[in-house]
Amino acid sequence: MKRLSIFIMVMAGFLATASVVKGEQIRAILTGYEETPAAVSTTGRGEFSAIIADDGQSIRYRETFRGLQGKITQSHIHVGQLSIGGSVVIFLCQTDTNKDPTGLAPQCPQEGTVDGVITSANVIAGSQAPQQLAAGDLAAIITAIRAGATYANVHTDLSPGGEIRGQIRVVGK
Repeated sequence: MKRLSIFIMVMAGFLATASVVKGEQIRAILTGYEETPAAVSTTGRGEFSAIIADDGQSIRYRETFRGLQGKITQSHIHVGQLSIGGSVVIFLCQTDTNKDPTGLAPQCPQEGTVDGVITSANVIAGSQAPQQLAAGDLAAIITAIRAGATYANVHTDLSPGGEIRGQIRVVGK
């Protein structure tokens, strides 16, 4: 009977894990060498990973970074292809000096991990007019992610345009 109980608990754990990873998986490795208009020589490194819900209504994410040479000021998702800067559309974390206009992003640690859930309420209007990105349009951001036209960027006081950056790619379903 005890073995059956253990088996049931293990199977319940597997099923719970399977439901958590259900959806499209996306990822980016963040380094200074992807920054534009010029690479940044930094010891900073990071990773962005997320799962787009099957219904397209949310993105559950985790961003981890370490070794930043400057003091973190903010982190975002931008719409822009590789080697091109683009509009900020989603705050991944905020600081007291650079607040998320939606107020929804978690506080940025100097080093470590931030977790969150992105919904249409997190999407801000793109600041570069030709990109035609509207506040609240999560579907447009997911389309850009699938096209390889988004990146995660961590900004610091030493590198206001970004100290580490990584192009977001779909890595699995």
